[in-house]
Amino acid sequence: MRQTKIIVFTGGVLSGLGKGVAAASIGKLLSQNLKIVPIKCDGYLNTDPGTMNPIEHGEVFVLDDGGEVDMDFGHYERFLNINCKSEWNLTMGKIFSMIMKKERKGDYLGKTVQFIPHVTDLIKQKIFEIAKKEKADIVLIEIGGTVGDIENQLFLEAVRQMKKDVNSGNILYIHLTYIPIPKNVNEQKSKPTQQSINLLRKIGIQPDIIIGRCEEILTDHIKEKIAIFGNIDKKDVITGLDVDNIYKIPLIFKEEGLLDRINKKFNLQINPDIKNWEHLLNNLENPDKEIKIAICGKYTRLGDSYASVIEALNHCSANFKCKINIRWVETTDIKDIEKKIKNVNGVIVPGGFGNRGIEGKIHVIKYCRENNIPFLGLCLGMQLAIIEFARNVCNLDNANTTEVNENIAHRVIDILPEQKNIHMKGATMRLGSQEAIVSGKIKEFYKTGRVFERHRHRYEVNPEYHEILQKNNLIISGFSSDKRLAEFIELPDHKFFVATQSHPELKSKLEKPSPLFYNFIKACLE
Repeated sequence: MRQTKIIVFTGGVLSGLGKGVAAASIGKLLSQNLKIVPIKCDGYLNTDPGTMNPIEHGEVFVLDDGGEVDMDFGHYERFLNINCKSEWNLTMGKIFSMIMKKERKGDYLGKTVQFIPHVTDLIKQKIFEIAKKEKADIVLIEIGGTVGDIENQLFLEAVRQMKKDVNSGNILYIHLTYIPIPKNVNEQKSKPTQQSINLLRKIGIQPDIIIGRCEEILTDHIKEKIAIFGNIDKKDVITGLDVDNIYKIPLIFKEEGLLDRINKKFNLQINPDIKNWEHLLNNLENPDKEIKIAICGKYTRLGDSYASVIEALNHCSANFKCKINIRWVETTDIKDIEKKIKNVNGVIVPGGFGNRGIEGKIHVIKYCRENNIPFLGLCLGMQLAIIEFARNVCNLDNANTTEVNENIAHRVIDILPEQKNIHMKGATMRLGSQEAIVSGKIKEFYKTGRVFERHRHRYEVNPEYHEILQKNNLIISGFSSDKRLAEFIELPDHKFFVATQSHPELKSKLEKPSPLFYNFIKACLE
């Protein structure tokens, strides 16, 4: 195997510039010919983002192996067409936990355990172990946060040291920064970028390529200015253009010459065939039809809370050449909720935790069932569809989930008995890829009788109620491999009423949309 190359992505000026999308886009351009492995380094002390509020942090992305990771892994998987692994997400919480275990085991006997070299050495060790284990041609390392944050200093120090470990010809530092255009002067400004580069240099990292995030293509003048200050060639200053569709970014980078610069620096000759990607993008840009989909949840203040749901809809847009307008419906307040969904072509009730907004979602589901509106329920969305059906069709008064109320007669949604005595967060959930044996429409959609989708939940449809639900014409069209747990449900004689305990949105890709989302949109178009 050739020497693994490393590309390090850092960010400056402000957070949320899109380092993950930039890394994924570059990976897309390289991945046709090479094995790309992305690693995300996050400075927070949580072991993983699983217990963070999605309104503050964005969606938690779940992998096949059950790992709860940063939402940037969604971009990596969708752009690179790979299944990532939880060990590729290094949080400072994980690193410190490993350090403490090693110290207690006696691995550092006689030594004072310090941030440098012990923590930085462990970070490098983990990165090199992943590269070797995966036989990676290129490792993409994204350093979370912004240069200057105290939280990511040890990660930055570790990747600084790596230049010496792997030789300068095998590592590239790409710095993503921000080029504002103040309205009063209407001119691209490089000063924030200069200050950001200065901070990076103080840490000891000289960027090889600078991507300037801007609402316009960078002018030659601003590129020249940044190149002089950054001590790099003007060709190494690349526009990170604001776009309404992230799938354009690989094409923009290619047009800006970024792939040529990486080829030159790494002595590669990569020239990817991205005709199908371009075709799907053209469909997105030039739709010939239009529909409206309501997403009913309680995290609607931040679209990133449902990032993968939005992306799955984008994938359908591209494949159907259809513009999908999303209507966000906050379900905490039931008042006028029917008006909010009256003129939509379909409704999605996504996952979530806790009791806020529950009754509003149940009301929405009832309206969809009774008015033949295409409905797709995801995780909690399926549980609430079961509750609605139990209450209003099976006449089980006050049927509910024990997540909301322990003192109910009909616990149609309940926690698994084996989970009740587990108190470590994360371990209390059914996580990762799970097998379902499917029938009915679900089997038609997936074109197979065995389906593997990712899960993230504690509560299940109570098996004691399977019989009464089925007697009243609700079809459980997917069971866990032991036939104990309901994984998919559907209603006959309905345009589209399907729900799943899983999160099919997590595996959807531009070139291969989720079968559930694809058929949901197909029904909405009909």
